Amino acid sequence: MAFYEHFCYWKYLLRIFKLTQISYLLSLLINMGFCAYRKSFKLLKWWGFLRPFSVMLIVVVMVCVLLMVQTKMKNFIHKNGVFVQFDVKEKVGMKNLELLKVKNRSNKGEILSTNVSPYHDWELFAVDYEEMMKTLKIFVYPDAFMSNKFSTFSSIFIPHTNPFDPKLGNYFSEHMFKIALLGSSFVTKKPEEAHFYFMPFSVNIMRNHPRVHSASAIEDFVAGYTDRVSSEFSFWNASGGADHFYVYCHSIGRDAASKHQKLHHNSIQVTCSSSYFQRLYIAHKDIGLPQVWPRQHEEVLNPPDARHKLVFFAGRIQNSLARRDLLELWKNDSSFDIFSGSSSFPYKEGFRRSRYCLHVKGYEVNTARVSDAIQHGCVPVLISNYYDLPLANILDWSKFSIIVNERDVPHLKKILLSVPKQTYLNMYKNLGIVRKHFTWYSSPRKYDSFHMTVYQLWLKRGLHRVNW
Repeated sequence: MAFYEHFCYWKYLLRIFKLTQISYLLSLLINMGFCAYRKSFKLLKWWGFLRPFSVMLIVVVMVCVLLMVQTKMKNFIHKNGVFVQFDVKEKVGMKNLELLKVKNRSNKGEILSTNVSPYHDWELFAVDYEEMMKTLKIFVYPDAFMSNKFSTFSSIFIPHTNPFDPKLGNYFSEHMFKIALLGSSFVTKKPEEAHFYFMPFSVNIMRNHPRVHSASAIEDFVAGYTDRVSSEFSFWNASGGADHFYVYCHSIGRDAASKHQKLHHNSIQVTCSSSYFQRLYIAHKDIGLPQVWPRQHEEVLNPPDARHKLVFFAGRIQNSLARRDLLELWKNDSSFDIFSGSSSFPYKEGFRRSRYCLHVKGYEVNTARVSDAIQHGCVPVLISNYYDLPLANILDWSKFSIIVNERDVPHLKKILLSVPKQTYLNMYKNLGIVRKHFTWYSSPRKYDSFHMTVYQLWLKRGLHRVNW
């Protein structure tokens, strides 16, 4: 990047120098004409003597100007395609933030009218999304439709009876996807017309099943189920499992496919544990699933001028060096609400009264804090390496979040205070636009978490299959 910037500066300098030569040539012709008209060539002799010095003077001035511009550019840090100026002197006080009303449902015109849209390309996405809604077909293996009394293992495959149970916590998305899919128009009973095949086992249910609860037993169960699918149906063998997928949010699920090589290497994981640091997650094959806690209703966002705290974070610090550093460095800062464990006030209140909410890697990279922050209008600050963000091929995360390397925790306050006021307001507004993508509904709605996740599958369609 530095070489390219220097190259551009000198390229423009050469162009300016050439234009300077042309301008002096024109000046010479005009001067010669003027001298010929006055029949006096003394001025021409003087001009010829001073010309080299005047050219040198102009070149020196141009070089100084360009060096000043280059020095100014060094005060900018390039992050995800956006230049963010880090000027410690610019502290955005909450009293100076204007009230910004954000609509929970932004229309297409609003999204396209700004150059800070949270989408990479809204028009392209919207057209392709509509094509998916008309075309996509998914075949669900019949285990998902069996009676609860059919087998002692039937609960592993059938939908959860109460998905909004608060006890599901981090595993809510795993169950809601299955419920939404089985009730959608994407499901087909004709496997020959399907783009994808869904393997409906639930890792969360297996983890709590009396006969299949250990990590090793879950791996054996998943491998055995995959072998049964491949022997009873011809669809698996047609693609080696490459058009098959399974969904999970439980951390045990990252090893679920470890005892079946084709399932691991070929099939698609739709997972909340979307970290390419983990040995069994394959970026560009697997899909990040938005991790969301059970939430029945959307809340009105607190406006920016009602957010009097700079930062909020509450969580356990064990198994996380980044969290320990965070607590040690910033626990005594009055602008930070940082707690080891639970906060001294309702958890939701921390998101509502803060401008920035931290997502810091714990035992796992993924948590529901990101979606919690989005739902409450608190700009997520992602302090986590190796995180494959959900919906990243549709959403431009730099337009509604800040991504910080774990080693930059000591500079966190400087980074956040240096975000210009308008940049923060734009990110806040974009949270109101994207929050619908991080919401699950009993009856799925357009552009919700279910449809956005299915769209990730749609982008992977077209795998070559032989006929069965």
